[in-house]
Order: sequence, then structure tokens, then C-alpha cells
Amino acid sequence: MNKSSVKELLQSDKFLQEVQVNGWVRTFRGNRFIALNDGSSINNIQCVVDFENLDDALLKRINTGTAVNIKGTLVESQGKGQSVEVQVSELNILGDSNPEEYPIQPKKHSLEFLRKNAHLRIRTSTFSAVMRLRSALAFAIHKYFQENGFNYVHTPIITGSDAEGAGEMFRVTNFKQNQAPLNDNGEVDFSQDFFGKETNLTVSGQLEAETYAMALGKVYTFGPTFRAENSNTTRHLAEFWMVEPEVAFNDLDANMDLSEDFIKFVIQYVLDNCADDLAFLDNRLAQEEKSKPQAERSKLGLIEKLKFVVENNFKRVSYTEAIDILRDCKPNKKKKFQFLIDEWGGRFTIGTRTLFS
Repeated sequence: MNKSSVKELLQSDKFLQEVQVNGWVRTFRGNRFIALNDGSSINNIQCVVDFENLDDALLKRINTGTAVNIKGTLVESQGKGQSVEVQVSELNILGDSNPEEYPIQPKKHSLEFLRKNAHLRIRTSTFSAVMRLRSALAFAIHKYFQENGFNYVHTPIITGSDAEGAGEMFRVTNFKQNQAPLNDNGEVDFSQDFFGKETNLTVSGQLEAETYAMALGKVYTFGPTFRAENSNTTRHLAEFWMVEPEVAFNDLDANMDLSEDFIKFVIQYVLDNCADDLAFLDNRLAQEEKSKPQAERSKLGLIEKLKFVVENNFKRVSYTEAIDILRDCKPNKKKKFQFLIDEWGGRFTIGTRTLFS
């Protein structure tokens, strides 16, 4: 008998068929109802055990986190909250879970607590939803560029280039601590290092991608990049994956068209293919918003924000228009900006890019 995923079973309408599924127990109620999840879906499938015909010793081993193999019959569910369920005919324990030690219990955990249990946090609904969305987004990125004639290029992760000074770099060296040889000037002699010169982890694949674009026309990179700025904020990461398209013969308008079309495509892809995960995260965000003062609450929910981006054209403004908007806005007039906008010629940052006049 072939194994099915929880997602496949939840989407099936072939009742009374024999099925087999592996997964981890989320909850076990009344010695009868197992909520099983295997990571394929945010939703669990209910597996109904005939406890009167199951060994007591086996029943006692079914705890939150237990890995099980279940065989049974897929039937239409009579209960609320699910359309199908599995009537269990055979249950095997693949991995025990001690309820006194297993940390991910069926309750809400803080992100701080989950950070301390990183090896198991993906089993929670929040992290599993985010990871499935991340996977779908990565696929959508490749799908967009491949369907629009771009060539995927792999740029170096270890490099001697700082890519136009995109950020502080992590040095890569084979020298042991405090044992780096010095030259006559008292500086580290990188000619004796592994690469014979100073090398770092990449901050961008831009320069290499530009050379490829000058031969292949349309290319993109999508890979890990590293920044060594010691900035402990929610918008700065030491390691992240970055998308960088480069197109020969594009002008500024064509670049803006590409950016808008790309963003709308990947967002629409997850709206179409990750509805359950987005609905869960949308509800989670809504609950968090309730704990904030009314003035600090978002006007739109998560899904509403995504649909707003897809359904509306991006506003395009010149540097001069942007300065005027920022200079005349209430936060600037009330001096709430860290760097006040008071005259044309200053600089401001969008995302991680600094724009200069």
C-alpha cells in the first residue's frame, strides 16, 4: 500500500479506500482521536482509534510528538472541522515521545521559547506555515524568471569583490587565530593565505551577473549573501537570500516594469497556492494586532495587504517628489524621524538601498 501525505488525504474524495500515512501526533483525545500532521499541510487529519481493541500499553505511548504509522480506511467525517478522517485498523509507533520532556505541547508558545528549541520549532503551526510559504516563494521566483526568458547564474559565495561597497563583509581565512603572518608593514600577509589574497563572503552577485548579462541578455541570481553590519534590528540580517536580475539594454522604466511585474507574480502565486497557510498567519497577525493600541494597529490584514499589492499599480515618483512627500508628512514635521528631511539633496533609504541625489 502506497503511503499518502496528510494533504493528499484531506483533499481526497475517494472514501472507503484503504490508506496509509506517517506523521507526528499533535493531540490525542479520549484515547480515541489522534490529530496527525506530517508537515505537508497546516491542517491535521483526524485518525479514529478503536481503543477497545488496542493494547493499553500501545495507547499509553501515543503522546504529543510521537511518530506513528497508521493504516486504515478513509471515510467522510461526521464531526466538525474536517471533511474526512481515517478509521484506524493498524497503528505502529515509529518514535516515542516523553510528555515530561517533549517541549512542543499543544498550546501557544512564545517565539523566544521556540528559539531555544530550534530543532523542534518547525513542528509548530507558525513555523511550518512560514517554511512552506518560503518554499513556494522560492519556486515562484524561479518560475517567473524561467518563464520570462532569464538564465539562472550561480555567482561566487567566496569572493574578493565588495560589489560596489554594498555592505560590511565577513572575511574568509585559513589562518588560525593570532597566527596570521605579517608583512614588512605589520599588516596581515594574505599572500600566504589559502587564496593568496584577502577574500570575503559575498554581499551581492551583482557584478558577476552584469558580466553574464552582457553575453546572455537576461540573467538572474538567487542565492545566499552576507552582511557583517552589527545592527540588531528586525530589518538587518547577517545572512539572507537575495534576488538580482540583470538585463542588457533595459532602461529605468523597463527595470521598474520588471520589478513590479515580478513582485505581483510571486505574491499572486502564494495567494493561489498557499491559501491555508496564509489564512492561518492572517488570523495570527489579527490576534496580535488586538494587543496593540488602536493607533498602532494595521489598517489591513495580511491577505488584504497582499491583495492590495497585486490589484494596484505601483506609484512611481522622482527623487524630488519623494523629498516633498517626506518633508511635508506629519512624522517629519513633528520631528519623529531619526534623520529629518529638511532640504533637497539629502539622502534616504528604501529597504537596504541608499538613494543619493
